[in-house]
Amino acid sequence: MIVSTFQRYMTRKFSAAVAGAFLGTFGLVLVVDFVEQLRRVEDSRRAPTQLVALLALYRVPAFVELILPFAVLVGAMLCFLGLSRKLELVVARAAGLSAWQFLAPALVVAGLTGVFAATVYNPVASDFRERGLRLESQLFGRAYLGESRTDFWLRQAMPGGQAVINAAAATDRGQRLSGVSVLVYDVDGHFKERIDAETAELGNGYWDLAKARVTPLDREPETHATYRLATQLTAEQVRQSFVMPEQVSFWELPQFIEIARKSGLPSARFELQYQLLLARPLLLVAMVLVAAAASLRFARLGGLGRTILGGVVAGFLLYVGSELAGNLGRSNLVPPMLAAWSPAFIGALMGFMVLLKQEDG
Repeated sequence: MIVSTFQRYMTRKFSAAVAGAFLGTFGLVLVVDFVEQLRRVEDSRRAPTQLVALLALYRVPAFVELILPFAVLVGAMLCFLGLSRKLELVVARAAGLSAWQFLAPALVVAGLTGVFAATVYNPVASDFRERGLRLESQLFGRAYLGESRTDFWLRQAMPGGQAVINAAAATDRGQRLSGVSVLVYDVDGHFKERIDAETAELGNGYWDLAKARVTPLDREPETHATYRLATQLTAEQVRQSFVMPEQVSFWELPQFIEIARKSGLPSARFELQYQLLLARPLLLVAMVLVAAAASLRFARLGGLGRTILGGVVAGFLLYVGSELAGNLGRSNLVPPMLAAWSPAFIGALMGFMVLLKQEDG
């Protein structure tokens, strides 16, 4: 009875602390971004204040999603430090509860928060990000990033080999290119020819290149008013290569990965994003263990400043490790699953080991 009552109490305290840290971060970022967007509007042209506020609201969720682990870390530290200063944890220990018993509710809440963040919050943030890009293009008169990109790269399989396409600019989700350069290789990976064209447009089974200059490896260059380059890519496959993984929601990522694999396009970026979202619950659990390791040390030895600094540094190192592993995964130097799960697993293991040493010696 005592255990269940205290666990319900811990659940409320921890949930309130994490929610407070998250909402505080959200509000701070929202205000800062709103002021920045007002400055941009004044520099370009006037726009209704309500639209600027709506733009800031669209932009913030995707950014706050990146710092959600820090919100959980800060919320957990505030919760545990508050319980320690009020001697509530001392009373819990005197009643026969171990650290693992009063940490269990926090770990469960952190895991469920990670599931919610991946399956619900991420799709909402992706949708808001898309709306924000559209609204930003209207307010500032620039090309919508979901429809236009610069320095666009694309690799495609084709009959008799493959081709690497680079465009100075791409519009219509990658189906219209300008400033095009194509490097064509045979089935053995040997260079065959280079094609330069002013524009290229995706057709049904081919790229229609305008004002193309074809330079074979062993012949003189040839100029063509129009030139067709065979392709096996569809409009959906080009769109898959065009969008960034952060623009795709959790539920759409498996479809994008499957399309990439079938069409021979690199899928590592989307696989990594998918695995990062799957590993989000474990990462939040690791943040709770790191916060508990620092906070429970304070309850016994004192030193609030050292505790806060140690927890923040540990969380920062875990974040840096996650980013480094993510870059290795995007570069295909390590498998996406290993790059996504290893930082969270190592962080959780280290927090567990520190707590185990503090509790059991």
